[in-house]
Amino acid sequence: VQLVESGGGLVQSGGSLRLSCAASVVTRDFYAIAWFRQAPGKEREGVSYISSSDAETYYADSVKGRFTISRDNAKNTVYLQMNSLRPDGTAVYYCAATRGTYDWGWKDGYDSWGQGTQVTVSS
Repeated sequence: VQLVESGGGLVQSGGSLRLSCAASVVTRDFYAIAWFRQAPGKEREGVSYISSSDAETYYADSVKGRFTISRDNAKNTVYLQMNSLRPDGTAVYYCAATRGTYDWGWKDGYDSWGQGTQVTVSS
């Protein structure tokens, strides 16, 4: 499956952005989708996850209550709504797809990755 992210940009601290992850195939019922991010000099970390059935969603502790993941099945697109952004949210954000993984935050559990979209949060 091919994934294309969009929606990144420059935003002030406290602002909002919505990232999109468009898939080349139907993902509902076939692929779980996750968002990861990688800041300069740091490891890629899991941010959020939505299961293939949409029944389960998970978030990193650092974004709980501020970020929301959702899927539009008609558009084969997964969104990440990011509110109350902070400077530590500055990173390249990637979406990734998997048919199954035991640990949603384990990057090696994902088969397909997008090219990433830059998010910069200014203080």
